[in-house]
This record gives sequence, structure tokens and C-alpha cells, in this order.
Amino acid sequence: MRARGVSRLFGALKAVDDIHLDVPRRQVYGFLGPNGSGKSTTIRMLCGLLTPSAGQIEVLGLQIPEQAEALRSRIGYMTQKFSLFEDLSVRENLEFLAAVYDLPRARARQRIEVLLEQYRFQDRQKQLAGTMSGGQKQRLALAAAVLHEPELLFLDEPTSAVDPESRRDFWEKLFELADAGTTLLVSTHYMDEAERCHRIAILDHGALVADGTPAELTARLAGRTLVVEAAQPRQAARVLSDCPGVISVAQIGNSLRVLRADDEGGEALTRALEAAGITAQVHPQAASLEDVFVAATRGRAVDTAEDA
Repeated sequence: MRARGVSRLFGALKAVDDIHLDVPRRQVYGFLGPNGSGKSTTIRMLCGLLTPSAGQIEVLGLQIPEQAEALRSRIGYMTQKFSLFEDLSVRENLEFLAAVYDLPRARARQRIEVLLEQYRFQDRQKQLAGTMSGGQKQRLALAAAVLHEPELLFLDEPTSAVDPESRRDFWEKLFELADAGTTLLVSTHYMDEAERCHRIAILDHGALVADGTPAELTARLAGRTLVVEAAQPRQAARVLSDCPGVISVAQIGNSLRVLRADDEGGEALTRALEAAGITAQVHPQAASLEDVFVAATRGRAVDTAEDA
């Protein structure tokens, strides 16, 4: 999947701004960004549901949106909100979608039986979808999205309403799909989920501000993240927030995690704290993906793949 110079305007609002994107096959590619950053709009353009205002998109060798109709049978789409029929049973929902996808009857029966077992619905196939828990609905929505064995699967914040255990189980299913040859594009705002992706794109105000593997993105912040141990962390945080070059200060337990715009280390921070009468220990720390996210959306200092 490739996107070059893709933008989308809604009146005077530029929801997506000149995005360049490459999504490799057989990988889980993460879209990370604040609410309103353009993730959902970008996904809708990539799968042909929304026409871009500018730019070129190629998905599975097809030009989008011109060949969007040919693309639809080759992709799956799972939305943030549960979109199946709550007054139909698990099996009835899958049978209905098999008819929508125009699967041959024998093939549909085979796929439904496989999915009922694979997604642990054998004893719930007669249960109405509306009576299931959030995690069960999520598994059913994923089973429905892969019923026709798509080559490419779009998932728009699919785990926003489920518990951590269900999220872990869901991600195991995603990696099974990737291992079987499916390419997945997943939008999320959970850092632990983004860390699981093979590659991540971070969007902010419609612009692509970082793109790379989690390891590549964290390595670009080498020397810029520090931990401060102080007896008075709240007072120390106020002092550090006013220091030149500090992008963010976050308290984690009794420690402070500081992100700088440069890699000049902690000497200036130590001096500022001493001047305020605060004794503290400052030492470097390996960057996390949360640091990358903050740097990209506040400091804008993490290079995109185009600039790397």
C-alpha cells in the first residue's frame, strides 16, 4: 500500500495534510495519534470509502478511489463501534455477511465453522450478539471482518471499549492473521498496542510526524530522556517545566520523566534544581514509545522516514 501527497479537505479544514505512506505486506502497521489527528480519515481514504482532495493512493496494485469497487472484495474493515446486528445470533451474523460477500454456500459453511472454533464461539453460536460482552463482540467483529479471507485488513481503534485481557487476546489473533499472510493497518491510541506493531506512523493535526519501527523511533531520541529522583517531585516538576529545551515533565510514582528537545544531558537540569534549593539525582533513561509520541506531537523533533 502506497500513498503519495494525500490530503483531505472538509471545507476550510485540512483533516489530512500531504501524507506519504508505505505499508509493507504481511505486517501489522500501526496508526498512532491524538483524537482528531486524521487517523480515521486516512484509513477511509486508503480503503476507498472517502475520496482524497489531492494525492495518489495504490492499494494491492489498484488505484484508489478509481478502482475502489474491485478493492472491496479483497479487504476487511473493522470499525471502533460494534456494527453487526445485535438482534441476530453469532451464526446468523456470519451467515448474513457470507451472503453479502457472495461466498458460495459450501465455502461459507466451511469458513463459518472454522471461525466459530477459531474465535471460541462454538457454545455461543445461537447467542444474540447484543447480549455479549465487549470482548466477545470484538472477537465476533474480527471474525466477520476476515470471513472472506481478505488480503488487507483495516482496524479503526478496534480495542477502545474492552478490558486489557481481551486486548491481549485480540492482538494474538492479529499476529496469527499476519503470519498467515494478511496485511493489517491498525489505528490506536494505546502505547502498549503501538509497541506491538511491526511499524508505526504517528499523525498529528493531519500530518505524518513520525514513521518507523518502534526500535528505530525510540533510538532517534537517544540522550533526550532523563529520570529525576527528588524528595519534592511536584516542586521539581515546576522548576524543570520552565527550563529551556524541556518538552515535557511527567511524574511516574516518585520519579520524574523528562523529555528534552536536545541531547545535552542533565547538567542544566541539575543546576536549575540546585538554584531552586532542590536536591535531586538526574540520570539518562532509554526512550519509550510514549516519549516518541510526545516528541512527535509536541516537539516535532522525531524525523519521518522520508527525512531519516
